[in-house]
Amino acid sequence: MLALFWLAVAQEPDIRGPRMKREQMEALLKHEHKKSLDDAAELIKLSEELKIELEKNDQHVLSMAAMKKTEEIEKIAKRIRGRMRRF
Repeated sequence: MLALFWLAVAQEPDIRGPRMKREQMEALLKHEHKKSLDDAAELIKLSEELKIELEKNDQHVLSMAAMKKTEEIEKIAKRIRGRMRRF
């Protein structure tokens, strides 16, 4: 019975369907772009903090805080790259 309902719905002409999908896609792309810009700003902030920390450290060893920053930078970069690959 449920299959018949879906079959009937699928056969109904939807005049606004492609337009709605295009508008939804545009809204989604705008939202994803804003999230990528926010992530890029965070990426810049973290990389500048990491650079300052590395410059003031005269030893050839990374601190745990620096390691955590590098992991966070990598995570944000992967998130941005993932968004870019989807569309």
